[in-house]
Amino acid sequence: MPDRRPTVVLVQNSPHSGPGRLPGWLEEDGVTAVVVPGDDLAERVPALAGTADGLVLLGGGLLPDEDERAPWLPHERALTTEALDTGVPVLGICLGGQVLAHVTGGTVTGRSGETEKGLCPVRLLDDAADDALLGPVGGLAEAGEVRMVESHVDSITALPPQAVHLATSDACGVQAFRVGEVAWGLQFHPEAAPERIGTWDADELAGLGYDRDELLAAALERAPENERQARALASAFAAVVRAHASAGVR
Repeated sequence: MPDRRPTVVLVQNSPHSGPGRLPGWLEEDGVTAVVVPGDDLAERVPALAGTADGLVLLGGGLLPDEDERAPWLPHERALTTEALDTGVPVLGICLGGQVLAHVTGGTVTGRSGETEKGLCPVRLLDDAADDALLGPVGGLAEAGEVRMVESHVDSITALPPQAVHLATSDACGVQAFRVGEVAWGLQFHPEAAPERIGTWDADELAGLGYDRDELLAAALERAPENERQARALASAFAAVVRAHASAGVR
């Protein structure tokens, strides 16, 4: 195949949950990042399904089947299914991970009681050691834990039948999983810098029992650690995308 730069499409489900650090990191790793708002999916799904070398599904304050609130979700689910069927690498983040779980037979529960806010510990499980996405991150973990930004009240409460469970935490059982060889769902936000916590709604956080200033201060103390770990995850996904593009897998 001719040498070319692969493209990853990032589906943005909410203006408040953007791609953050991810496009810049992907570009540094030889992958073109194209951000597509959810509202544009209906028109662009056929073209995206035929041209994207990778798919990233970003977060948002929705459940994966709340079609009345977000009428593009059926198109996002269809695009995810198309990627799975054709071997295109998928990275689902928060809502995006829940979309991946939903279309592959898992269960997502709204206001599940597994709420997390802030820079939180995520524990890597044994199967993460040789995983293409989380294996490189494991080398940067402290005592098997990484620190990632979390902001959710909904969660995956049952894994898809064929999923490999890769990470967990005391607060939330499913933090990361893989379906097949190149599709991953994450509950945490590697794209989000800890500084973003300072932009969150302080009143909403207080209603959930959190103090925004305390969350931000604690997160900033471990920001360098978070950046190293999240950067390694982004590089690992870019490497998977490049490998599949080179192999002509679509």
